Amino acid sequence: MSDRNNDAPLVIFMPSGRRGHVPTGTLVLDAARQLGAEIESICGGRLTCNKCRVRLEEGHFAKHGITSTPDHLSAPSDEEVRLLERLDSLDCRLSCTAQVTGDALIFVPEESRAHKQVVRKDATTRIIDLFPAIRQVFVEVDQAKLGEHRGDWGRLQDALATKWDLHDLTIDLPVLRDLQANLRKGKWAVTVTLWQEREVIDVQPGYEEGVYGLAVDIGSTTIAGFLCDLRTGEILATDSMMNPQVTYGEDLMSRISYAMMHTDGLDKMHTAVIDALNRLAASTAREAGIRQRQIQEAVFVGNTTMTHILLGINPIELGGAPFALANRDAMDVKARELGLRLHRGANVHVLPAEAGHVGADNVAALIAEAPYSQKAVTLLVDVGTNAEIVLGNKDWLLSASSPTGPAFEGAQIRFGMRAAPGAIERVRIDPETKLARFRVIGEEMWSNEWQIGPTVPAEAQPKHLAAGICGSGIIEVIAEMFLAGVLLPDGRFNPDLNHERIRWDGKRGEYILATAEQSTTGSPILVTQDDVRNIQLAKAALYAGVKLLMNEAELESVDRIVLAGAFGSYIDPKYAMILGLIPDCDLAQVTAVGNAAGDGARIALLNKHKRIEAQRIAEWVTYVETAVHPDFQQEFVGAIHIPHASDPFPHLNGLLPEPITLVELEGNGRSERRRRRTRKTETS
Repeated sequence: MSDRNNDAPLVIFMPSGRRGHVPTGTLVLDAARQLGAEIESICGGRLTCNKCRVRLEEGHFAKHGITSTPDHLSAPSDEEVRLLERLDSLDCRLSCTAQVTGDALIFVPEESRAHKQVVRKDATTRIIDLFPAIRQVFVEVDQAKLGEHRGDWGRLQDALATKWDLHDLTIDLPVLRDLQANLRKGKWAVTVTLWQEREVIDVQPGYEEGVYGLAVDIGSTTIAGFLCDLRTGEILATDSMMNPQVTYGEDLMSRISYAMMHTDGLDKMHTAVIDALNRLAASTAREAGIRQRQIQEAVFVGNTTMTHILLGINPIELGGAPFALANRDAMDVKARELGLRLHRGANVHVLPAEAGHVGADNVAALIAEAPYSQKAVTLLVDVGTNAEIVLGNKDWLLSASSPTGPAFEGAQIRFGMRAAPGAIERVRIDPETKLARFRVIGEEMWSNEWQIGPTVPAEAQPKHLAAGICGSGIIEVIAEMFLAGVLLPDGRFNPDLNHERIRWDGKRGEYILATAEQSTTGSPILVTQDDVRNIQLAKAALYAGVKLLMNEAELESVDRIVLAGAFGSYIDPKYAMILGLIPDCDLAQVTAVGNAAGDGARIALLNKHKRIEAQRIAEWVTYVETAVHPDFQQEFVGAIHIPHASDPFPHLNGLLPEPITLVELEGNGRSERRRRRTRKTETS
């Protein structure tokens, strides 16, 4: 309402600052709705849910020009007082019964706000405004009477329109089948669960509460899920597992090939991921203390191949040019249609894709990090089996994908493993002695501090011996081997180095990272020449994709770099740059944010408006196809070297070993840039 009626009480809601004049006798709850400061209320004023507590602030507020006193709200009833006493909240009022009788400044506490904010502290502080697609309301319905022929669904529609201003609703068929029984069991008072305020997906007799959603990032190698309370935004449980489709191929093209070569290939991979998602839903629900069937909404993200297989769509067209998608836009499908054992009326929202090989996971990372709202030119790299890359700012965005393979996630590495207790995650190698010290997940001490042996007390021994190497560990160990002179810039083991930690099989070297005594198996953990080559190939594919975008934008540097992905939180930016995984940048402007795709899925789960934003951004991004780009091979070959054969890395000054000097690198870089400018001048 406007401020034109100055005879009516002025109500101000804090902390939103919403204000306006309302007629005397207006319920505080209704005033909040009118003024856009919505307050949580499920029971609709039945004194049942106790979610709508507010506090009247007393005194004269010169800033607002009002005096707010307790008698500016109607006196509480005996029933309200008893409820507030039981809740130990006598300083509050229930907004569903308190009426405005004079000017009032009303504070709405966090737990009573209908659209709360969830703050996630990671590399940055992220705020999520809660606008979930699922909503519950309590409503009393007119009883059926002889001669009155609306039908029970019509009676429920009328009640929802009158009480909650909800119109043009549809009802899910399984809900309609049970509607009459539930209305009568609840004595014509029911709790209605709505999806997008368009469809009734559940009707429960009496008053019930509890809305839950599942956000899942379906990665090529791992699947990560977050079970959330949709009313509060709280993460109730998390779980992750290997994607069982790895059985049919470690990378995307091998899975597309499997679908092409086997008549039942798509069915097998679809069934595998659905079974995995059902297990994920069951495990998170069990941890949260709810039933799996109480999960009423889900948001799934993944690359285009993963989402095609999830939906049972053959990905064959993604296997070759022009890499056509079946559908680029966001989709909403019933969970039951996919074989998911969630709430019977639950919907699954799949975020949109950008192009053939840049899918919903990249769009999710975009809405999580929002480079499109920033002035600085940001490079966002989601590191995984298929790396998605975005470059740009608020004025423009370019995207691409690079087939890095699963090496960064521990696959294709002889002693590679997932990030789990016992996995080596940090490595340091003494450049003089060439000896390594490392730290494993689950163990605070570094390996050189361990006390191992039959005479050492158990409490002095490490909790976890080394079981293998995870993604962050393999990046650090190869970078450290290069810094220590164990590896040459081309990735070969240094043939002139004679050391007890280096073993040779002909011309192929192996580095002993953990001794037999330090490992769980009693055998040493090695870094082999093949391991190094696989990482070189993976990082070169990623770097080449980045360089193509930078060339397209005519940039030689970026303002900031954001590393995302399954192990993004654990990558040390310094080692990522030493390895040549990312281009040169001020290390202070390189941050790792972890699973940004999973965060984006959670944001879309908790805020339906972000789904609209995701669709807009997906259509706005300009996609660069690296697979057929004429310069990809040239950039790839240069990026095989550590850190690169020609590009300069001035921000690594003092870190790179001899004989690879910065003067040499900078000279090569300048020569390359001169050649590039010359080509452009000749063309013009």
